[in-house]
Amino acid sequence: MDVKPIKLTSEEDQAPAVQSTKPSFPVKSTAKKKMITTILVLVFAGIATGFGLFYFTQRSKSSIPSGTVDKGKIKKGLIVGMQDEETFRDSAEGKLISGGIDGEGSHHLEREGGESQNVYLTSSVVDLDQFLDRKIKVWGETFEAQKAGWLMDVGRLEVIE
Repeated sequence: MDVKPIKLTSEEDQAPAVQSTKPSFPVKSTAKKKMITTILVLVFAGIATGFGLFYFTQRSKSSIPSGTVDKGKIKKGLIVGMQDEETFRDSAEGKLISGGIDGEGSHHLEREGGESQNVYLTSSVVDLDQFLDRKIKVWGETFEAQKAGWLMDVGRLEVIE
């Protein structure tokens, strides 16, 4: 029996001598480009939706945007300022008088019980001068004071009388 030797060839020997036509930098396919564009559009839409919801919910929280009212419209039951009850948890009721105490507050509420029961007020939301000499209820945030027994930043005001 005659045995012929088998010649083993490597893959290099079998591969055609053709140079690769692939460029040295990666090229994205059309499907990948569409997917990336879709993802970017969705992210942008999500961000825009978040800002829009934040903007509109903040605007809807105020009953009267600037806290300023025409004199003729000031009547019992009128509420001015922010509706945010979480921020403005403290409340007080009394007659609004101009003037603070030793530089604390621009106005104060006179309440039953004398001067020791006064609530000294300041506000960047409501124009307190419009409600002088009226009985009102205010909601705000209490601050630490040096001279005043009670110092409050008013965020919301209701006309009682």
